[in-house]
Amino acid sequence: VHDYTRKQGIEETFILAPKDAPDWATDRSRLWNEVEASETRRNSVTAREWELALPSEISAEDRSQITRDFAQALVSRYGVAVDVAIHAPHREGDQRNHHAHVLTSTRKLEADGFTTKTRVLDSAKTGGVEIEQMRGLWAELQNRALERAGEVERVDHRSLEAQREAALERGDQLSAEELDRDPELKLGPAANSMERRAKAMAERQGREYKPVTERGAVVHAARQARAAFREMRARLELARETYGIEREAGQGRVSAGLAALRAATAKDRDRDRNPDDFRDRLARVVGRSRDQDDTPKPEGRNYARERLKQIMEKDAGRDGQAAVHKLDGHSEYDLGEGTERDARKPSVNERLKDVLNKPREKLEIEDEREKERDDDENENTRDRDRGEGHSL
Repeated sequence: VHDYTRKQGIEETFILAPKDAPDWATDRSRLWNEVEASETRRNSVTAREWELALPSEISAEDRSQITRDFAQALVSRYGVAVDVAIHAPHREGDQRNHHAHVLTSTRKLEADGFTTKTRVLDSAKTGGVEIEQMRGLWAELQNRALERAGEVERVDHRSLEAQREAALERGDQLSAEELDRDPELKLGPAANSMERRAKAMAERQGREYKPVTERGAVVHAARQARAAFREMRARLELARETYGIEREAGQGRVSAGLAALRAATAKDRDRDRNPDDFRDRLARVVGRSRDQDDTPKPEGRNYARERLKQIMEKDAGRDGQAAVHKLDGHSEYDLGEGTERDARKPSVNERLKDVLNKPREKLEIEDEREKERDDDENENTRDRDRGEGHSL
């Protein structure tokens, strides 16, 4: 059994055992001596190791607590003794690499010592299921701690393929594309040590780190790609959030405007109106005064005559003549003192003016004369048509 307490960077160690375990269970040396003594076969497995990656986003106290909770779950589920060592990041490595080594016995620990093997973890049928359930428990413990710390990152213990299928089911195409990749390669102890030294040297010299092994180059490129994708996704989520806030604000302004318009409409509808109010508003629109008489005025012959007079005066002024229109049916064109009337033929406008300006009495006299002439012509026509006659 490897003694992890001898390694550097140990932050905390502790042992957990079942309630009815012997007192020596808390003594690390005595505990592992009893473990080896309980095995009779030379090739027996004396311990089982669980390596836990601890979130760097949470405090040391929270890392210790979730590690202790996981160790206690192992004790309760399998009845084994658990030896825990929490490690800080290596001074020449990734400073986010907080982790813990958890060693458990392969036999149950009871009051009389170690007894039967925990075959449920060794069986091909049940071992995978048990390990998957414990991985799920560990992810849940980490996520609870991250949530308490106010972090948005979450841990998912499932395979990349399972995570991608879940993302597609919920319609998250962006996450599904990010998960469509191969699992990250493991560097191994030798390559990991070489890469740690290369990173430390690059930091001391103030230059960019470049991997020195083939596996290190592959892992570094994959990590950079994931970091760029996470940054892009964070920006996209920020843009979506900003757009959502602005859209809600705009909808709020529109809703407030519509509410004000509906209130004004309802108030205007409920207000009592009378014809005078409507007339006042209409008068303001067309520019009329309320004192004006709204009764339509008759536009008879006198109005037409006055209008025609104005038009003719305007035309005469345009021709340079001074026209005087009389309402007794006559028109004079005064071109100057002592000038005779123009003997020219009256124009159409002049004749129309004379007709419209004739008094009704004169028109009636002319009609009577025209009627007498027609009667005389009719009488003469009858005399001509009658011819010679015989008197009786």
